[in-house]
Amino acid sequence: MKTVSYNSLKIAIAQLNPTVGNVKKNFDLIIEARVEAKKNNADLIVFTELFLSGYPPEDLVLRDAFLEEINDYLEKLLQIADDGGPAILVGLPTKKNGNVYNSVALIDNGKIISVQNKVHLPNYDVFDEERIFCQGDMPGPMNFRDIKIGVAICEDVWFEDVVECLTETGAELLIVLNGSPFTRNKHDLRINIAMQRVVESKLPLIYVNQVGGQDELVFDGGSFVINSDFSVPLKLQNFTSSVINTIWKKESNNWICSTKGEVENNQDLIDIYSACVLGLRDYVKKNKFKEVIIGLSGGIDSALVACIAVDALGSGNIQCVMLPSKYTSKESLHDAKLCAKYLNIIADEISIENIVQITEKELQPFFLGLDKDVTEENIQSRIRALLLMSLSNKFNRLLLTTGNKSEMAVGYATLYGDMSGAYNPIKDIYKTEVYKIAKLRNQNKPKIALGPSGLIIPENIINKPPTAELRENQTDQDSLPDYDILDDILYKLIEEEMSVLDIIKSGHDKDWVSKIQNLLFISEYKRRQAPPGVKISHKNFGKDRRYPITNNYRDSN
Repeated sequence: MKTVSYNSLKIAIAQLNPTVGNVKKNFDLIIEARVEAKKNNADLIVFTELFLSGYPPEDLVLRDAFLEEINDYLEKLLQIADDGGPAILVGLPTKKNGNVYNSVALIDNGKIISVQNKVHLPNYDVFDEERIFCQGDMPGPMNFRDIKIGVAICEDVWFEDVVECLTETGAELLIVLNGSPFTRNKHDLRINIAMQRVVESKLPLIYVNQVGGQDELVFDGGSFVINSDFSVPLKLQNFTSSVINTIWKKESNNWICSTKGEVENNQDLIDIYSACVLGLRDYVKKNKFKEVIIGLSGGIDSALVACIAVDALGSGNIQCVMLPSKYTSKESLHDAKLCAKYLNIIADEISIENIVQITEKELQPFFLGLDKDVTEENIQSRIRALLLMSLSNKFNRLLLTTGNKSEMAVGYATLYGDMSGAYNPIKDIYKTEVYKIAKLRNQNKPKIALGPSGLIIPENIINKPPTAELRENQTDQDSLPDYDILDDILYKLIEEEMSVLDIIKSGHDKDWVSKIQNLLFISEYKRRQAPPGVKISHKNFGKDRRYPITNNYRDSN
């Protein structure tokens, strides 16, 4: 067995992108990363929470066959790790006495040195680990080559007790394995929580987080190190896979990380955009697709989605289709074509007018004597969906939807129309943010992006009044307040769960607040049928926010 000086240690941080359910692929990532770490003479390589199964595995861990596959690859890992190379600290599900645990195993010299189970199982927001995992016992440190390492699993570091127990039982260094999904300003929160544990324990801490998309969740990485003097010598790049060696020395009985690296400043809008790109990229690729299709209207939402798609997959994997009706302006067609040109994609055109006329003619006997209303508007949207879904089926391209959070909140979307599709990268982004992000992307190309630099969303798309163009001279503000007002009311209702009275007191019109609250509640049935999309906020429409469809409650003022 390789010997290690008690006064020095090399720990590799493996910030990687596992795939839920693909144990072989995750195993291969472990082997590849370990080979790289071995070349750099690492003593230990650290992977993330439930890495071998992928995170979150949800009910897969309730299948014995899946757990048996995990065990098979664990045995292979033991054989490969019996080569004098770096030890492995990896997350995986385990089963003992009929109970399933969220566990971490320390593997060294071909043997499992220690197994530790997660103590605090999150059961809020998108997390429901209590329904599938059993709670572990309070841990002591793992003995790694005469060094006592205190291991915490994600949620365990958010509480004082686990780290306190590790400290009291002799831990010299804290390592936290995480599956922590991205939300706005999440990194600052992680740093603050980790810093609290360092202050309490007086121990240095390594925080390792995964990257990649998993359904609606996006993991942003951003792994970091905090020394016991509260300095942050290293932070890994957000949204990027990497294996980084850290060098540790023991001075005056304290372990100190001497590795210096760039500590990136987080930029909220760039991080949000990067999350959308990575979420879409992994949803497409991990589900074995290569290409996507988008209905390009000449409006801001579809333009931004097209931009995200190009940055995620490359321009050669995107099909955009314009579907004009008699209400579609020449301006919109021009803007859509110009946007496609800037993005280096071909925009096909299919007029829906003849199909609309035929449909209305067939329905005329049933609609006789009735005024035109939203029904006729929705016919247009549903015909567009029919055509887009047909192209999607024929060419095996995932159809992306383009509705923003503001529209989804108040129900300004058509079931089996513009809501039809497989994935929505801007599902959790308010309309006012859509504009801000579009402007930002024209000025800044994120590191994760595959698309061109510079102006890619025409200025006129950003500056013109938004409209669905489903009737003459239609604008979004025909029946809604300005988006600045609408989004502020929605934010207070959804994200902050403020009362109607408090929102009115904050300066908003009573009638608007009441109307928007009602629209929010009555549109729940639509949102339940919407495709998944990237989670950005801590109250996205999905697992975060769960309201009954049949709901007669209204907050009175």
